[in-house]
This record gives sequence, C-alpha cells and structure tokens, in this order.
Amino acid sequence: MAKTDACPICGKPPAGTHKPFCSQGCRDRDLLQWLGEGYRIPAGPLNVDEADSLPDGLDSRGSAD
Repeated sequence: MAKTDACPICGKPPAGTHKPFCSQGCRDRDLLQWLGEGYRIPAGPLNVDEADSLPDGLDSRGSAD
C-alpha cells in the first residue's frame, strides 16, 4: 500500500515550504495541539514496581508534587 501525500490536518496536498502541511495555518494548528497536550498516548495504572522507580517529586500520574 502506497503512502499518500496529504496534509495531516485537513487532507489537502502539502505545500513545499510547509511540508507535510498545506499551509502555515495547519502547521500552527498542529503545534497548538502539541503545546496543549492534545496528542496523548493513553496509559493504564502503574503497578507497584513501576511506581517505586519514578523520579523523586513525581506521583504515579507523572505529575509534580
């Protein structure tokens, strides 16, 4: 199966200066998703062994105290 070239935000053909996006607007929307933590990988609860190996100052959710 061949990969299709399309903007990952809107699906339009990418522009050379903004590749893989079609415009600065789509680039900015993608950046805002990253900065606003819109892209996340779901994770299950930690088991006891993993919680003991967390760096000091972090709780089981990965948040600072």
